[in-house]
Amino acid sequence: MSAEPSNRWILAARPHTLPAAVAPVLVGTGLAVRDGAFRWDVLLITLVAALAIQVGVNIANDVADATKGADTDERIGPTRAVASGLTTPREMWIAIGVVFGFAALCGVYLAFVAGPVIILIGVASLIAALGYTNGPIPYGYYGLGEVFVFVFFGLVATVGTRFAYSGSIGTGAWDGGVIMGLLASAILVANNIRDVDTDRIAGKRTLAVIFGRPRTRILYTLMMLAPFAVTGLAVAADRFPALALIAFAAVPLTIPPIRAVLTKEAGPPLIAALKATG
Repeated sequence: MSAEPSNRWILAARPHTLPAAVAPVLVGTGLAVRDGAFRWDVLLITLVAALAIQVGVNIANDVADATKGADTDERIGPTRAVASGLTTPREMWIAIGVVFGFAALCGVYLAFVAGPVIILIGVASLIAALGYTNGPIPYGYYGLGEVFVFVFFGLVATVGTRFAYSGSIGTGAWDGGVIMGLLASAILVANNIRDVDTDRIAGKRTLAVIFGRPRTRILYTLMMLAPFAVTGLAVAADRFPALALIAFAAVPLTIPPIRAVLTKEAGPPLIAALKATG
């Protein structure tokens, strides 16, 4: 179990998902720069908090899926730390406490900068993170995972970051939150469409299980392309600066993962699509 002590934590942290934590912080920071409210300390502390929450969610999901039987030998995808026996649920819960503790300390610091609203945002985020696949009603098992990701890794993360700089939101934060929420949700959809068969057997009713592959493929495609439409509308409405149109340079990056999700069912191509989405 301890042959690869460092690798097991890397596996549990799921590095390919971490851009979903960093991106909304950068978008909120960009808006703060535009508004003349940028602070280096807020950027660094917010990044640490966002990454800690993301890692905590991933570790909690690792424990829950192993405990509830969603991660089995039939599952196609990266090795999971608990299900593979590399670590124990107790060790993972200790790790969850550590990373969420870091996030809480960051929240206290940011509250001194932007006010007590930051504490409320942080508490809600931690509760939502723990309730995703744990607790009496794990909403990730009832088709609500994408809603959680859209709200907390999109709207809350982006708008909250902008708020942390000055205690105000300014313009464009909600647009940025929608964009980040759609892209972060697309990561989860790519993951769940890969795991649809094993999730169905385990009773994990993700949107992919509920909708089936054909409709989930359409949902994924819309989630990948809609952010560019929102960007264009935000620029047209003067909520984003014109320079934000540089985001359209990323359109070609969406083609390989969309093609894979639309045409493949085997594990390796969908694993690549998941990483490309991130």
